[in-house]
Amino acid sequence: MSTRLRAALPIPSESASPRLVVGGLTKTFKGHVAIADINLSLLEHEFVAVLGPSGAGKTTLFRCIAGLLRPDRGTVRLDADDIAQSTGRDRRRIAFVFQQFNLVSRLTALENVLAGRLGYVPMWRGCLRRFGPSDRLLALECLDRVGLLGYAMQRSDTLSGGQQQRVAIARTLAQQPRVIIADEPVASLDPNSADSVMALLRQIARSEGVAIICSLHQPHFARSYADRIIGLRGRVMFEVPVGQFDQAAHAQLYGAP
Repeated sequence: MSTRLRAALPIPSESASPRLVVGGLTKTFKGHVAIADINLSLLEHEFVAVLGPSGAGKTTLFRCIAGLLRPDRGTVRLDADDIAQSTGRDRRRIAFVFQQFNLVSRLTALENVLAGRLGYVPMWRGCLRRFGPSDRLLALECLDRVGLLGYAMQRSDTLSGGQQQRVAIARTLAQQPRVIIADEPVASLDPNSADSVMALLRQIARSEGVAIICSLHQPHFARSYADRIIGLRGRVMFEVPVGQFDQAAHAQLYGAP
């Protein structure tokens, strides 16, 4: 882990103003309600896990929050700004970490991280990958933060799965977001790599002041790394501090074992 990430990790304060507020979010597909009346908020420095079985609406919720999908009803506010009314450049304040990394395999780790700067440069420069020295320096710093500075010039398809996900996380850091949405970020990784990525995301939330919301299929990761856990099955079943996620909450969400 890079020493650039501070050792002292601030704990989210309940008295702080929410970084992200979701109100009454509802989305239906061909008469099927995917999510209904979702209300939640995220604080600066906070890591919130969303648990739920397959088909619970986690990806739909995340795509609506990110502005990639228009909800039927409800609002998403980032720092009090309505995401639906925001421009593309404003939406760069929300970054996405995907399950399948979404890297360009033939490009180097550094070139992939520089994609996080596309919202900050003219389109022609992005298409030609002509980034300035300050953007390249920032991308290198982001690779350093995720422990991969030594792999900057290596093609991404030669990296391990865990390393590729770290490159994807470095790309989100280069975007300089206020919120990171991580949709099943460890589903494709072996247990050791998954632990490493989850620890990295939590460290970023603490040290960078970013609010992170992360969907998971593994309750034990939520217990180990989250501050709060939201149980989702189309609707919010519960929202509890991590210490209150017990067997009863697990059974409510997934059914009795």
